[in-house]
Amino acid sequence: MTELVRLQGIRKSFGGVHALRGVDFSLKAGEVHALLGENGAGKSTLMRVLGGEHQPDGGEIVMDGAPVELRSPTDAMKKGVVVIHQEMALASDLSVAENIFLSEIPSIVSWKTLNRRARELIERLGFDIKPNAIVRDLSVAYQQVVEIAKALSRNARIIVFDEPTAVLSGQDAERLLGIIDGLRRQGVGVVYISHRLDEVFRIADRMTIMKDGASVETVERNAVEIPDVIRMMVGRPLSALFGENVERAVGPELLRVEGLTRGARVRDVSLSVRAGEIVGLGGLVGAGRTELVRLIFGADHRESGKILVEGNEINPTHPKDAVKAGIGLVPESRKEQGVVLDFPIRVNATMARLSPLVNLFGVVRRSAERSAVKALSDRLRIRAASMDAPVSSLSGGNQQKVVLAKWFHAGGRILIFDEPTRGVDVGAKTEIYSLIKSLAAEGRAVLVISSEHLELFGLCDRVLVMREGRLTGSLLPADYSEENMLKLAMTAPAAAAAH
Repeated sequence: MTELVRLQGIRKSFGGVHALRGVDFSLKAGEVHALLGENGAGKSTLMRVLGGEHQPDGGEIVMDGAPVELRSPTDAMKKGVVVIHQEMALASDLSVAENIFLSEIPSIVSWKTLNRRARELIERLGFDIKPNAIVRDLSVAYQQVVEIAKALSRNARIIVFDEPTAVLSGQDAERLLGIIDGLRRQGVGVVYISHRLDEVFRIADRMTIMKDGASVETVERNAVEIPDVIRMMVGRPLSALFGENVERAVGPELLRVEGLTRGARVRDVSLSVRAGEIVGLGGLVGAGRTELVRLIFGADHRESGKILVEGNEINPTHPKDAVKAGIGLVPESRKEQGVVLDFPIRVNATMARLSPLVNLFGVVRRSAERSAVKALSDRLRIRAASMDAPVSSLSGGNQQKVVLAKWFHAGGRILIFDEPTRGVDVGAKTEIYSLIKSLAAEGRAVLVISSEHLELFGLCDRVLVMREGRLTGSLLPADYSEENMLKLAMTAPAAAAAH
């Protein structure tokens, strides 16, 4: 395959911080080359150099066998390089066609031609999206298709995807991987940055692992396994990811649900979780796991069934009712439901339980707040310049820790985690796993939803599996395997029973 670009010895510093330390990276036509590493390893910085957003302090970029200088994103686009960031750069009030051809719309527009060209590009990707649709009305997955069509309209030879599936459902992620495979067959070179190693191993031809601003190694996908890659990324084996198994005393039942039902999404579900226990919820996308925990948390209204906390029936019609009963929920989408991004860390970390921090007039006592937030920050190892900094300034892993801090502070005895490590790097995952285990060790009941089977197997004392809104069975550690999990996730449910 023809080499499209080679980055040789790329160095980049910001102030006194060395973001890139002589990184080597290459990309061939018709190749998917994954760029892996923990947050802060330098992946995005390297791609911003390739995309013309940063100029390197040293090293060389070679394209088509000759050195080039990419002094701006416009320079990079002229050379056929497009970077699609996790936060998409679309004009939400404009149409699909206008977004795709925004840089070349003349003063007099032939809308018929514009829409026809947009439709051709979208159909090339295997989708049917109306060119005159307004972008803000599209799903996140369809907006991503528009971004890719925009890249193809500029005759991109190199497309960089930075965490493209972090905000997508499982089905939409599958469709995106299909698009990327199609781009590869068309001869486009794709750089794929992701923390989802299962996706990487399905789509990548080669992988370059980065650590502390340097390239550790470049390997062929077929030459390594996931444990090998994790060891290169974090300097420790996969077995260390979940930490040591500390004996936990399992106490009385804290949460029980009986016959919980809401339409076809949740059908006659019964389960229980005891103090000191970590119970997993597995299943395919659309199985009803998130819908189930939203009913328990009072975010949605159940049609029938009972919810009992420590043996007492509760009737949560609003999340505040569940919080009062001692239930906390770390939602799947932390940016939309878990934190207020523009608010300071200290406000987000304490908002679930203000009563210990306010005076008689209902005003927050800053000294009490500082003390509480410092304790939370120290325990959860939140890395931030200041607790007054907005949550939006933090990495994905630290944002998730702020969501955890909120529920640590609230002090509830039942905690539900919906995809707790989605979009965070391997190092942050290890810390989150440790925190979840510490909650159980303190005698709390923990319920964990995850689409990563490895995560459920490494973290949970038992795993309940759902399909089409029903529980189909449960697995104990001796039965943990991909085969057993999928068998339960893909076969018809047995008669409903408490688990």
